[in-house]
Amino acid sequence: MIRRRDLAALAVTTAGAPAGAVAEEEGKGRLKLDRLRSVHISGEVRVGVYLPNGYRARPDTPYPLMLLLHGGDGSEKDIARFANVIDRAMAEGRIAPTVIATPAARRSLYMDYRDGSERWESFIVRDLLPHLRATLPVAQSRERTFVGGWSMGGLGSLRLAFKHPEIFGAVAAVEPAVEPALAWSEVGPRVKFWRSDEIYESLFGAPVDAAYWAENNPATIARRDPRRLIDLGVYIEVGDQDMLYLNEGVEFLHRVLFDAGIAHEYRLVRGADHVGPSLGPRLTDALGFIGRQIDPPAWIDRQVSEARAVMDERKRAAGLTTQTQDHRRIRGS
Repeated sequence: MIRRRDLAALAVTTAGAPAGAVAEEEGKGRLKLDRLRSVHISGEVRVGVYLPNGYRARPDTPYPLMLLLHGGDGSEKDIARFANVIDRAMAEGRIAPTVIATPAARRSLYMDYRDGSERWESFIVRDLLPHLRATLPVAQSRERTFVGGWSMGGLGSLRLAFKHPEIFGAVAAVEPAVEPALAWSEVGPRVKFWRSDEIYESLFGAPVDAAYWAENNPATIARRDPRRLIDLGVYIEVGDQDMLYLNEGVEFLHRVLFDAGIAHEYRLVRGADHVGPSLGPRLTDALGFIGRQIDPPAWIDRQVSEARAVMDERKRAAGLTTQTQDHRRIRGS
């Protein structure tokens, strides 16, 4: 598997405090470090936690909670790298003050290995989320619990959200490392040059267990039973210059969701590659999507409803069927 440090250093202009430190500048969030042990994972798992500006241990309303999953070769320290991006998004009102946690998940793809040697999905669902909810004043409900990430973390966030829509209210995946395939046999050299058979076999068994791969592939999960995702907010994006061809996998997933009529946001970011300074603004946009799940905008107002009523009359006159508005479904599906 190609490692992020082999591609380029991320050129995101941020200056977050190191994990475990406290940012004291006005308008800045604070950062702290947690350490967890689990029967699901060997060794200690470090978790970087962002506490928003003005954080209070006993707020009037619990804070929304978001898991922000790092990419390959990342760690809990990535929350510090992007702290200024998060600060600005909250200061600009793109997202309400939210507690954000980044676990150091090695190169696990955030999944339970086929041989059971490491169980990262189980760790996140059974250990990390309960720990954060028990130690921080954060939401207990799925409607205010979110997951997102970039690259490997984007893939992990989609897998977690698609497998557990009863836990997460929305997912925001930036350049997720998803394959343009529904079956293991369809994964070709444009994927395997950066994610080798050796890597796949360490996760999915040797030889690769095709059924287990499919059970953990976001596109296959969505295709098999899209009704499970009807109440899940979904945001996926990718650069059109992605050096790992991830634009092919994300476009593929978009089509699966589109054909199933599942409402989602999809962005093909013009001129953006897999690394570099585009990631800061793109993460800002992803946080903005989560912000709109926390505080939904009133986009269907009286003017829209009246205009829709006129159009519905014209549709019926043309022999077309009309639909009741449902923000969970793509109109026309």
